[in-house]
Amino acid sequence: MLLKNKKVAIIGAGPVGLTMAKLFQQEGVDVTVYERDKDAQARIWGGTLDLHKSSGQLAMKKAGLLQTYYDLALPMGINFADEKGNILSTRNPTPENQFDNPEINRNALRKMLLGSLKSDTVIWDRKLTGLEERNGKWILDFENKPSATADFVIIANGGMSKARNFVSDSEVEETETFIIQGDIYQPETNCPDFFQLCNGNRLMTAHQGNLLVANPFNNGALSYGIIFKKPEEWYNRKGLDFQNTDSVSQFLLNKLSNWSEEYKQLIRSTTFFVGLPIRKFPLDKPWKKVRPLPITLIGDAAHLMPPFAGQGVNIGLMDALILSDNLTNGKYDTIQSAIDDYEQKMFVYAKEAQEDSSKNEVEMRSPNFSFQQLINT
Repeated sequence: MLLKNKKVAIIGAGPVGLTMAKLFQQEGVDVTVYERDKDAQARIWGGTLDLHKSSGQLAMKKAGLLQTYYDLALPMGINFADEKGNILSTRNPTPENQFDNPEINRNALRKMLLGSLKSDTVIWDRKLTGLEERNGKWILDFENKPSATADFVIIANGGMSKARNFVSDSEVEETETFIIQGDIYQPETNCPDFFQLCNGNRLMTAHQGNLLVANPFNNGALSYGIIFKKPEEWYNRKGLDFQNTDSVSQFLLNKLSNWSEEYKQLIRSTTFFVGLPIRKFPLDKPWKKVRPLPITLIGDAAHLMPPFAGQGVNIGLMDALILSDNLTNGKYDTIQSAIDDYEQKMFVYAKEAQEDSSKNEVEMRSPNFSFQQLINT
């Protein structure tokens, strides 16, 4: 096996990095995951994830975790509503499609993956500050922590990774879209009218270039995002102060001033907002051919994309599935040739997913877009 007697380091304990580690451990590979979070109890903020049958679930199946995912995930329908709180259409899960892409909380997914690994696989509180080749080994430097060594490094630490410059000269780009996200605990009490509008389903509303997506069941919270084109003045660093919840709330109430009271109740009930400019890491030019030692990228570090096709984590899990197989199936003569094949394949499927996501982003952000169009087609 190519990785026999080799030490593999994975940077980042997100779903993709942890799945990669699990797939390696099944084949007896010596792998360590380094994560900047302080410990396993650190909460991952954000909406739920859904693993698709034709991509993410294939990785879960190979990892022996598919049934566990099904047990933890929740099949959910979608309510399409207009800005006045009228339900336009509902798509409910059926016995035939309920496991196509059920929703799972990010923390629950991490806990599931961690539980499948050897207890010492993840080294916590390790913020990578440097990576260099020395005497045929990678030296990994961490903030205020001892250095580590590895023969092969896999960068899986997200879309804003600084370590990927060993692999690519491309830069992350903003896409002109902005998301403001919020969580509301005990939504049945704190925003009862909006919670009732969801009626146990995810809810999606679009009006005049503003898109709202909500999930009432995210590990005890209602999570939502309001998506819009980033205002021109924000490019001069005149955006919102997200430490000032009242100002964010007032901005959203003004933006959605002609929406019905259920939506305004949702905004007023939110005590903590996060603002996220949408970015992508383009795949429009080849990665570096010459690298000091074996190293590659997977997940958002490799192909960060807008979240408008539900593809990000699923494409990342496909990365882990293909790369782990290439490195352990005995079909390649060298680690680099196995990496090269993975990267060639990844550029094809990830670029296609990026393009689909970007197309949906532009369409949904259009002032003329409404979900009624989708319902009628």
